[in-house]
Amino acid sequence: MRDSTGRVRTVLLLGGRSEIGLAVVERLVRDGAREVVLAARGGAADPPGTLAALGATLHSVDFDAALPDTHTATVAEAVSLVGDLDVVVDAFGVLGEQSEYEADPAAAARAAAVNYTGHVSAGLAVAARLREQGHGALVVLSSVAGVRVRRFNFVYGSAKAGLDGFAQGLADSLHGSGARVLVVRPGYVPTRMSAHVAPAPFPATPGQVAEAVRSGLRSGATTVWVPRVLGPLFTGMRLLPRPLWRRLNR
Repeated sequence: MRDSTGRVRTVLLLGGRSEIGLAVVERLVRDGAREVVLAARGGAADPPGTLAALGATLHSVDFDAALPDTHTATVAEAVSLVGDLDVVVDAFGVLGEQSEYEADPAAAARAAAVNYTGHVSAGLAVAARLREQGHGALVVLSSVAGVRVRRFNFVYGSAKAGLDGFAQGLADSLHGSGARVLVVRPGYVPTRMSAHVAPAPFPATPGQVAEAVRSGLRSGATTVWVPRVLGPLFTGMRLLPRPLWRRLNR
């Protein structure tokens, strides 16, 4: 649980190899977190050794987004290692290519399962634990891709739209429990996963996403946009007539 000064002590990263997720965890460790669980398929380690060098004790657990029946056990294993979970960062997912998904519907369905239904089972398992302990925050890495789905990545975007809606509903279900959800909506972030995607306006770095999460946790925010300009921009995009939206996204 949080230490005597109210600082985060324990962090669980679901998606233990995510560059953005690791940047968020590093930011929290720099602020005082000392017990970190990295959850990934086959287990995960801190590749550059940064977290350990900053004084964090690292734990690794197996986590497979495509196996929902195991997610409650994964959360329980993390609790057995570090005790109460102060912050859980939900950062797993796949991007893929829209053209490949259209050519292989089964692959599209598998990706959608990871990007949406995997988060449902993992999120509910985390929420049950946070509700039981009476405190903690679940940070859900959503995306502007789900705010209004675009034709060039609609498989990915539609899954993110579902995830965003789920995260908001989960936040409402936790209201009054002492636990909460922070929804994070970044735009284009250059990482290994997005290396094949053309850069988009208003990009952000993993470090900028991490700083926004840190600020959102401290302020009690329910949603953060990274960068902030994307909030009003996508609010306007929601209102565009569909024929115009199609022309803008050819």
